[in-house]
Amino acid sequence: MSGVGRRLGIDLGDRRIGLAVAVDDAPPRGLPTMMRAERASADAARLSVICGEQRIERLVIGLPLHSDGRASTQGEKTLRWADEVAGQLRLPVLFIDERYSSERAKERVGRQGGGAGGGEPGPRRRAAYRASIDQAAAELILEDEADPSLHVDPGLIRAAGEA
Repeated sequence: MSGVGRRLGIDLGDRRIGLAVAVDDAPPRGLPTMMRAERASADAARLSVICGEQRIERLVIGLPLHSDGRASTQGEKTLRWADEVAGQLRLPVLFIDERYSSERAKERVGRQGGGAGGGEPGPRRRAAYRASIDQAAAELILEDEADPSLHVDPGLIRAAGEA
């Protein structure tokens, strides 16, 4: 099932949502990073527009896990958010183990440049850099979809957390 159809890659953070789209086996392309709303339902409303414009058939969401495979605190937040968003969008979801995706995204994007005159970058430049990292992470999530060993069954994660 992976690598087929139109998919929206999602890298969910506390403040931003990195987005990328892939069609069949073409390389993913980043979309503008979205700021998180206070409620998942508001995120879903904005994502609904994007999914409609891009004719998305499936969501591919990065799931943060601990090194031993247990859901992290952020992973548990991601599962709750995904339940609400996918329910509103009525799209299937595939979860991808995104351990180390942020580090890989930083490697892909490169170091942040300095500000004017070689000083520290300003707030806009820092925000743009963080958005590019989130976008690259969403692209990596879609690329990782091709590796079945990185697919995560949320039922197993939830069951392990309740044990």
